[in-house]
Amino acid sequence: MSQPAAAATPSSTSQSAFPDPGSVTTEMPAPLRRNRPYLLLMSGLTTQSLGGSITKFAVPLLALELTGSAIAAGVVAAVGQTGALLAALPAGVVADRVDRRRLVVGSAAVAAALWGTVVLAGALGGLSAWHLALVLFGASVATAFLDPAISGAFRAVVPPSQLPTAYATAQGRDAVAGMLGGPLGGVLYGVAHVVPMIGAVVGEAVTALCAALVKEPLNGDVADQRALRPVVALRQGLRFVWLLPLFRACLGMFVVVNVALGGMLIGIHLELAGTGTPPVLIGVLDMVAAGSMLLGAVIAPPLVARLRLGALTVLALGLLVVAFTAMAVVQEYLAYVVLVGVGVLLVPAVNAAMAGYIAAITPGEMQGRLASVLGLSGVAAMPLAPLVAGVLLDAGGIGVVLWVLVALLAVTTVALGLVRSLWRVGTPDAWADDALPMPAE
Repeated sequence: MSQPAAAATPSSTSQSAFPDPGSVTTEMPAPLRRNRPYLLLMSGLTTQSLGGSITKFAVPLLALELTGSAIAAGVVAAVGQTGALLAALPAGVVADRVDRRRLVVGSAAVAAALWGTVVLAGALGGLSAWHLALVLFGASVATAFLDPAISGAFRAVVPPSQLPTAYATAQGRDAVAGMLGGPLGGVLYGVAHVVPMIGAVVGEAVTALCAALVKEPLNGDVADQRALRPVVALRQGLRFVWLLPLFRACLGMFVVVNVALGGMLIGIHLELAGTGTPPVLIGVLDMVAAGSMLLGAVIAPPLVARLRLGALTVLALGLLVVAFTAMAVVQEYLAYVVLVGVGVLLVPAVNAAMAGYIAAITPGEMQGRLASVLGLSGVAAMPLAPLVAGVLLDAGGIGVVLWVLVALLAVTTVALGLVRSLWRVGTPDAWADDALPMPAE
């Protein structure tokens, strides 16, 4: 899980190859499987997701090996992820001011080169914990610039009516990558501890190549945005988010959700690694979670079409609380494997609904900034989750990790259930009614 207003016609026609939601047209958009720019972007991102999943699995284990301490491993991961936190807001401004295709190509190429230094240093026997932390930092900065560019690109090549399906497909893509990434990461980590990092190199390189092959415009005329001073553009984006109660509430609460969920999963990984569980078996845990996410992505479109966002969010988080509470009670490997699959089942539906709604109501020239601001809920959790997991694990073991973070997740679920603006969001057929104009400077 990562992430209303008066109705108006969105001022995004210059940013999209498709008509505004409010314009009169009877022409049905082509299926996504025939949408060439969408397929190219998805192909690159699928490869990136798989490579990133393999690498993500191995990084905590590698950090633990290099430092010998769960807390120190958490610090390495936290330092590495602060880059995304620092770059998130500037990245959104840049994504709305430059050619998004070039930004995706450049960001992915830089990330590929950085991960290549880890592979090289590991092969030469000179890899250190701080080298790993610095590469994580640099790669997270590159990703921070890539994500809002991709978000804006999706809105430019996918019609509003197909956004829920497109985002649910993206959730399924990540689920398949996660399902394969864990076991592959475990096998490759057993071969040599830096081999899984090759996945990140290949994934980022393919993303750059596929984006370069997209010929359609991924944004329109950016002259107006370039005319704004960067500070003014950033302030405009922040004001846009802050004036909307839904965005304002979810930005803070989803940070807590992501820290709690990420901390629990990282804590379980570190506990299993510390007690001698083979990396392949730890990878099975990730595979089951990803398989459940894949199933969740399949059932997401009908769920999003029938349930209001508030009901879907509370239902998904409630299931997480129940599943992880059972984990805290049992604290055994088999229980982790089964219950993590149960817990994350409805997460893709919430992510698809939230992402689709946000993209549908936001003007095209604001897409990058909005994605970066709302993405802070996930970015802020990246350095916090491993740090929290490491501290709690050293303080009292996996029981303390699970009980503390389950309690935090439960409180946040109740708080989100009380957010009235969340319950006012209807089903996708009504999203166009909430479309927002570009705010005044």
